[in-house]
Amino acid sequence: MRAIALIEAPDHVCSRYRIAPFRPAIEAVGGSLAIEPLERRPWARLAQLASLSRYDVVVLQRKLLPGWQLAVLRKFARRLVFDFDDAVIHRDSNDPRGPHCPRRASRFRSLMRVVDGVIAGNSYLAQLAQDSGARSASIRVIPTCIEVGDDPVRFALPVSEGIRLVWIGSSGTLSGLERKRAIWEHVGRVIPGARLRVICDRFPSFPPLPIEAVPWDAGTERERLATSDVGISWIPDDLWSRGKCGLKVLQYMAAGLPVVANPVGVHPEMIIAGETGLLADSPGEWVEAVRELAEHPARRLEMGRSARIRVERCYSTAAWSQAFASFVLGSSSIPGPKSTAAKLSEVARSESGEASP
Repeated sequence: MRAIALIEAPDHVCSRYRIAPFRPAIEAVGGSLAIEPLERRPWARLAQLASLSRYDVVVLQRKLLPGWQLAVLRKFARRLVFDFDDAVIHRDSNDPRGPHCPRRASRFRSLMRVVDGVIAGNSYLAQLAQDSGARSASIRVIPTCIEVGDDPVRFALPVSEGIRLVWIGSSGTLSGLERKRAIWEHVGRVIPGARLRVICDRFPSFPPLPIEAVPWDAGTERERLATSDVGISWIPDDLWSRGKCGLKVLQYMAAGLPVVANPVGVHPEMIIAGETGLLADSPGEWVEAVRELAEHPARRLEMGRSARIRVERCYSTAAWSQAFASFVLGSSSIPGPKSTAAKLSEVARSESGEASP
C-alpha cells in the first residue's frame, strides 16, 4: 500500500518524531510512505490535494484546512488519517486572546466528521477528537516516541560538584520556563553548586542561578543531555498544555536522566514519582526536589536508569512501530495496536512477574 504524509516541513519537530521514524515499519510490511510539506499557496495546494488519488492512504498532520480544501482532500483521499500532538483546537498558552478559537473549533469538527482514522498523541487529545465527532473506534492513542538506539546515556556518577539541571526546547516554549523565574532564582540561592544548562536558540537569565547557554544543534543535543544530571519541565495548567505530549521529558529519559516536572498534562503519566523522577508543584516542592537529587547522586543515577528503561518499553519508536503501521494502513494482517494504557499495563505485569493474557 502507498501512503503519503502531508506535513508542515521536513525539519519540523512533529514530522521528525511522529512520522519519519515509522517509515521503516510501513516498508517492512510491503508498503511505502512518502512525506511532503503541505503546499502553502492556494493553487499549488489545490493541485497537490487533487493528486492524492495516487495513494491508498493520506496522513494529514496537525493542519486544520478551510472547508473547500477539506472537501477536495476528502474527495481524493481513499483513506484519510489525521495525526496531531497538540490541542490544535485551541490557541497556545502565550496567545493574549485566550485559548478559545471558534474558527479552529469549527474546522476541527468538520475534519473529525469525515476522517477515517485519528492518531492522537495522548488521551486528552483523543477525547477532543471524540467530542468533536470522530468515532471512538477510529481513534488511536500513539504517543510521541523517541528513537533510543545507541544514544549517549548518563550511566555514571558525575565527577563535578553540584548539580547540572537541563532544559531543552524552542524559544517559543522558553516563555513557560521564564514564567516561573522565582523558582529558578530560589534554587540558585539555596542549592550550592546548582546550575542550569539551556539548550535553545534563546537564553534566559535567572540570577543567582548560573545559566550555561548551549545553542541547539541536532548533532550534539543528545550528548549535551547525557552530560547533564537532571532534566526539568514546567508547563502551565491550561487547555493548550494539557494536549502537550511531553517530548522534552522523553528526551531526558532517553538520555538516562531523572526528571523533575510539575504534575500537569502527561507529566504524571510519564514520570513515576520516586522511581524515574519527581513531581513538584509549589516553589517549595521544586526546591526540595532539586535538593534531594543534588544531595543523593547515586539515587538520581538509579532514577535515570529506570527512566531509560521506561522510555524504551513505553515510549520508543520500536515499541510503537507496529501499531503505527497497522493503524495507518488499516491492515487486518498486521497485529492491531495497543493503547498506551494497555502497553503500560503489560509492562507492569512483566515487571511483577505476571504472565500476559
